Amino acid sequence: MSGHNRWSKLKRYKAVVGASKGRLYSKVIKEITVSARLGGGNPDGNARLRVAIAAARDANMPNDTIQRAIKKGTGELEGEAYEEIVYEGYGPGGVAMLVECLTDNRNRTASEVRSALSTGGGNLGAEGSVNWMFHKKGVITLKPGPTEDQVMEKAIEAGAEDVINHGEDGFEVRTAPVDLHAVGSSLESAGLKLSEQKWTYIPQNTVRVEGDNAKKMLKLMELLEDNDDVQNVHANFEMDDALMDSLSA
Repeated sequence: MSGHNRWSKLKRYKAVVGASKGRLYSKVIKEITVSARLGGGNPDGNARLRVAIAAARDANMPNDTIQRAIKKGTGELEGEAYEEIVYEGYGPGGVAMLVECLTDNRNRTASEVRSALSTGGGNLGAEGSVNWMFHKKGVITLKPGPTEDQVMEKAIEAGAEDVINHGEDGFEVRTAPVDLHAVGSSLESAGLKLSEQKWTYIPQNTVRVEGDNAKKMLKLMELLEDNDDVQNVHANFEMDDALMDSLSA
C-alpha cells in the first residue's frame, strides 16, 4: 500500500476512535455546506453533495446535523461563506503536496499553511508547481471478501479504470472523476460492499522517505490536517508500512 493511502487509513481510524472526531465533523459540515451552495441541496442531482453526505454518514453524523449544513449551503439558514483554495508545496525529502482548503479568511489560511509547511521541513510553492504531478480520480474502496478476479470483472463491466488489491484491507477501484457514482452504483448492484467513495489526487510518481524525513513527513501531515481550514492533504510519499505504524503509534 502506498504511503499516502496507508496514512489515509490510519487517519480515518484515529478520527473514529479519538478526540479528532469533532474536527472531522467540522470538515465534513463545511464540505456539505459548500457542495449545497454550488450544486443545490438535492443530492440526486449533486454528485459532490452525495459524496459529502456519504462521508458524514460514514462518520456517524446525525441526520439533523447533515440537513442543517445543507440548508446553510442553500441559504435557508444563515451560514458562513467559504472559499475553496488548493495550496501547492513540498514536504521533507522533496515530497510533492496538494493542500485542499475551505476557508472564510484567505489570508489567515495562507499564513497558517505556509507556517505549517515551514515548521514541518517543507515550503509553500507557486501555483502550478506541484499540481501537474497528480491526476484527479474517483476512488471507491471495497470491503474484503470477493476475489480479485471477481472485483476486476465487475469493475471492468462498470466502466472503472483500474483495480488495486490491498489484501486484508480490501480493494481500491479507480475511475474517471465523472464516472465515480455510476461505477459505485453498478458495483453495489453487483453485490459488492462499498466502504467509501471520494474524489482524490493520485500521484504520477512517488518519493520514498525514510528515517528522519519519514518522521518529519508524518508530523507535517498531522500538523496540516489538524488545521480546521484544511479539508484534504495529498502527497506523493512512500514508506514502509511497519515504519509508518511505528511512527504513528
